[in-house]
Amino acid sequence: MNQERQRQIASMGGKAVPDEKRSFSQNRRLAAEAGRKGGQSVPGSKRSFSQNRELAAVAGRKGGQSVPDEKRSFSQNPELAAEAGRKGGQASHGGGASSAAAEAHAKEAKEAADRQRAPGGSEKE
Repeated sequence: MNQERQRQIASMGGKAVPDEKRSFSQNRRLAAEAGRKGGQSVPGSKRSFSQNRELAAVAGRKGGQSVPDEKRSFSQNPELAAEAGRKGGQASHGGGASSAAAEAHAKEAKEAADRQRAPGGSEKE
């Protein structure tokens, strides 16, 4: 069976399930947990992003650039970006970051965003 036919069949299966019964669309936490489990099932030596930070950075930039400016919530809302950064840092470091350090990082992120938006700032895409 060719790849296009496989896609057609898979698409029909997905369309047969109503939105309210799609557990991942209804439960983001469940979807995130499943994604983590999937990622953990891959040996570290085969995780290309963990082995190659530049590859991960390039992929992240491409993903960000594919979103129109008006839908980039972090570029539109520096406070949201700062909060996400704090949560990410706390999650990856076991929540050990002090609130003073988190506030300092948030302030730095906001100031950097403000500088980029200021006239003459270097807004990079």
